[in-house]
Amino acid sequence: MNRKMAIIGSVFALSIALSLMAQPAIAGDCFYYSDDVGFVCDGRMDAAPEQFEEPDLPVESLLDRVLYAYMEDNINIYPEPNLAVPPLYNVGEGFLYVTIHSEVNVGGQHWYAINPGQYALAEDIRLVTVSDFHGVEISVQPERPFGWIVQDVRPSREPAGEPDPEFEKLHRLDFFQVYDATIDEDGWIWYHIGGNQWIRQTQVSLLDVDRAPEEVGDGEYWVEIDLYEQTFTAYEGPRMVYAGLISSGLNRWPTEEGIFQVWSRHTQTPMSGAEGKVDYYNIEDVPFTMYFDRRNEIALHGAYWHDRYGFKHSHGCVNMPVRDAEWVFNWSAKASTDLWVWVRTSDPSGYFEKYGDGVEGGVQ
Repeated sequence: MNRKMAIIGSVFALSIALSLMAQPAIAGDCFYYSDDVGFVCDGRMDAAPEQFEEPDLPVESLLDRVLYAYMEDNINIYPEPNLAVPPLYNVGEGFLYVTIHSEVNVGGQHWYAINPGQYALAEDIRLVTVSDFHGVEISVQPERPFGWIVQDVRPSREPAGEPDPEFEKLHRLDFFQVYDATIDEDGWIWYHIGGNQWIRQTQVSLLDVDRAPEEVGDGEYWVEIDLYEQTFTAYEGPRMVYAGLISSGLNRWPTEEGIFQVWSRHTQTPMSGAEGKVDYYNIEDVPFTMYFDRRNEIALHGAYWHDRYGFKHSHGCVNMPVRDAEWVFNWSAKASTDLWVWVRTSDPSGYFEKYGDGVEGGVQ
């Protein structure tokens, strides 16, 4: 089976809209064994959308007071906002991001202060619009798989069917829940998302409740990173409390699987690497960084420089939307032991097999 591709997303309108037009698939309890796939919901749209909530930003969020920018290649940095003085240095070429501390106009020229005693012409810098995508806070243990549409799609009326023009197109970032699933002749999984609408697995990133690894103690805080789905879920013991999308390492710099524990955390910290190479990067003030893989110096952290969540995109770290990273950073600081991080690659063809025959309501 081909590996799925994904992008980014989170909106609740889809979930609410589908709840108004869903048709029952079968009668009886919500969870059952699908002949082709396994244990899923029976197709009723009776789960309260209120179990998925908009996360609150803290009163003094970092996002309210920080401005980020991308520096063009080979620009000069000056000790003052004045082209007549010799530059301090040339930035060279690479993937270069800075934090803007202030701006000033001198002699008709617009400058940014990027560090104490360091100035760059505004025309040499491109301000960053931080992605406003974020995951969901979860107040009630989910009863069925859920996730985000990761590429624009018009649903089909049946598995493996052609897009139905009577259905509205679904967009990246749209939130959905799964009510049935089946596998087509080519081995692709198709998900029923309500209202007789079916979408293929390549068009989504999916999450479901999972059991904690044996290393995690009762009531401890942990996150699961799914390298296949490019998702993360946060737990307090057995209870899922948050979920969202991530970007893990590209195939050239893969994020390693395993069970880890956060050993160093920083509200903001610089990151750099690959100096002298075409993929050289130097990023100031990476927000909400939680190092967990000590051997490879890999961290969970916010990524303000892209919005490709759902795709692999990094040099090995687990990139998170900044708002999600802030939530996880603050939430996990309350844990009795520091945050456990379980990195794994799920197999969607056996996604529901963890539910035993006759079990109702998923993993508890």
